[in-house]
Amino acid sequence: MILWNKHQEKLFFLNSKNFASPRQLFYKTEDGRYLAYWPKKYRGRKSTLQARNSLIGNYTEKWVADLFEEIIDDENLHIVQQARIPSVGITSKSPADIAVATSDNKILKASQVKLICEVKMSLVWNWEYDPRQDNICEVGDFRTHQGKPSFTRSDSVLKAIGKCIDIRVSNLESSKIPIIVVGNAPLSNGFSKKADYLKHAGLIQGFWSLNPFPLNHGNTRKSTPKKGFYRFDNTSELKRHLNQLFDQDLNFFSGMQSPESLGKMIEIADRQDSYENKGLKFLNLLKRS
Repeated sequence: MILWNKHQEKLFFLNSKNFASPRQLFYKTEDGRYLAYWPKKYRGRKSTLQARNSLIGNYTEKWVADLFEEIIDDENLHIVQQARIPSVGITSKSPADIAVATSDNKILKASQVKLICEVKMSLVWNWEYDPRQDNICEVGDFRTHQGKPSFTRSDSVLKAIGKCIDIRVSNLESSKIPIIVVGNAPLSNGFSKKADYLKHAGLIQGFWSLNPFPLNHGNTRKSTPKKGFYRFDNTSELKRHLNQLFDQDLNFFSGMQSPESLGKMIEIADRQDSYENKGLKFLNLLKRS
């Protein structure tokens, strides 16, 4: 299986037009063209598509789940879509798009979850549908249209950040669960420093783009300085990063303490006989403070 590309987007339209009308999948311009996005120079009357959002959301979520299913070779791990983890505030009202867990159930305990993945993918390229030929063709990358796909859309990124932080601060049980946000477009410049800060603070383990070549010509950012955003170029690279998350014994910690309080915790933790035990003791003291 390969990463996101134009072919996946064309498949979305080919599959969706079996049960959705062209007017549900495309905008219709004043001169009768059916387009996935309004072109940059289009100044005619516009309408708003609502039905397509849920369709592309379901399609991309399943695509990521299938991809993870193929590249994660640990037989003890399962891919669960629309997972609920009540102990960390993930309920049926706002389930996790994808959870990698040791149990193949929709309702999970926090201790069973190895990874939470929020999917923020969308159509990247512009597409045109010709009803006379019943044909769909690509007509430009995201630089040519007015849409804001995936990570280039600020409200989508902010929504993902809000949900991840809500999970992280809901319960101490979430402190050992890595959280990633998956997209298929470059992260906007305005969020680059924020992505690095969120990763450095442990709130989110990364904004991962699974689209190696989102532009028809030229290249895009591979990663931010601290890898808060990272673009994957092949499945081997993605598999390696996933395995690193599974292998690490991560612990999120946060708080506001005086230097004196921190000093006392460090002194107590330093009495332990190994670096690991020192770290665990410090984390336990911090959680109880």
